Amino acid sequence: MSKTKSATPLFLQALGLILATLAAAWVFSGVVILMLPAPVIDVYRVSEVAQAVLTQHSVKAAEGRTIVIKKVHHPVLGEDEGSRATAFKEVLASQLGVAGDAISLATYRAPRWAFRQPTRSTPRGRAGGRNRREGGEPFVFGAFQLSVQQADGSYSLVEPRVALRLDSWQSRTLLIYALAALIVSPLAWLFTRRLTAPIAAFAKAAERLGCDPRAPPLALKGSLEVNEAVEAFNNMQGRLGRYVEDRTAMIGAIAHDLRTPLTRLRFRIESAPEETRAKLAADIDQMDEMISAALAFVRDASQSGGRAKVELSSLVESVVDEAAETGAKATLTESEPVIIDGDSLALRRLLTNLIDNAVKYGGGARASLHSMPGFAVVEIEDDGPGVNAEELEHVFEPFYRHEPSRSRVTGGIGLGLAVVRSIARAHGGDVTLHNRPGGGLNARVMLPA
Repeated sequence: MSKTKSATPLFLQALGLILATLAAAWVFSGVVILMLPAPVIDVYRVSEVAQAVLTQHSVKAAEGRTIVIKKVHHPVLGEDEGSRATAFKEVLASQLGVAGDAISLATYRAPRWAFRQPTRSTPRGRAGGRNRREGGEPFVFGAFQLSVQQADGSYSLVEPRVALRLDSWQSRTLLIYALAALIVSPLAWLFTRRLTAPIAAFAKAAERLGCDPRAPPLALKGSLEVNEAVEAFNNMQGRLGRYVEDRTAMIGAIAHDLRTPLTRLRFRIESAPEETRAKLAADIDQMDEMISAALAFVRDASQSGGRAKVELSSLVESVVDEAAETGAKATLTESEPVIIDGDSLALRRLLTNLIDNAVKYGGGARASLHSMPGFAVVEIEDDGPGVNAEELEHVFEPFYRHEPSRSRVTGGIGLGLAVVRSIARAHGGDVTLHNRPGGGLNARVMLPA
């Protein structure tokens, strides 16, 4: 328990990851703000706008920017920008030789009052003194639209051409953020791996417990919450193991105690009349066989053999050949190399039971082996009468017999298919039965590959 208490909680680890990522983002943002030069403002002088209107051609503005012009039938719906906008339009109207109300101006994505006010002492509205910029002319920066009414009633629309390329300051900013992401990503990956690795190991241990109840306990490592879950998991695994052992021991004791009165009955029937002695002996033998089968079933279900790499195609071929050598009608119709981790003796018993059932109740067995993503699939078909749909799952229950006569000769003990499913599920797979459309039964075994 001391190990669990000394671990760092998952909440604190996740919080640390978030705070570390935010701190890294703040640091790199600060670097961008402090080290990058200010972005260049898109400045357009009044003379450049006037040149575009007078020539009716596009004009190159400062720093390679372009002012374009085109004919429209409606003026721009401008806003009242106040005295600075009025001054800009007055200077432009003076240079164009038109009335001031013939010009409409609208700005977008720029601060209001984005115009330089010319001084009164400058002739024709040219700015002077500390208000001079770009040769002392009024200017507008940012996106704008300006329309000038022509003599024919049409309008000339002037606006900057939208550049598809990034400015230099935008490129540098994106580059620094990309470098920041590259630096932070490995740290985030390491933190995430550290957080998720114990959970992934815990999931694998749970899967391994389903396939091998005697798997070693999971080592305690990880966050506080994960360690508590692992400790509870190990305790549960230990309790399950003890429960299975106790159940096996109890059934073994019951079987031993039942054999004692059966032995006494064998001696006592010697004095029974001849006509009833054979029947009593047969009943006693059947009870003894059922006790032995039940004990073997519980023992095999609770104890798993050693796991190793098994070449499943060779195993299937071997079991089919053994059945054919005894005179049974058994063939292998399809096979491909598949290697799985499993108990070869238990898997042999699984295949033998299915082939024996197909031969006994279906007149013959046709086995096939193929693979699908993550699984090896063994199918054993017969041409028998099949099983009612409502009984396809019941036949896997211990001591359930589909054959209604309950005869040992034709019906068996009723544990064959229960053993098959127990072995398949102990390997992390399963077995199912399906009625074939043309008649007969298909037993399909899926094992993790």
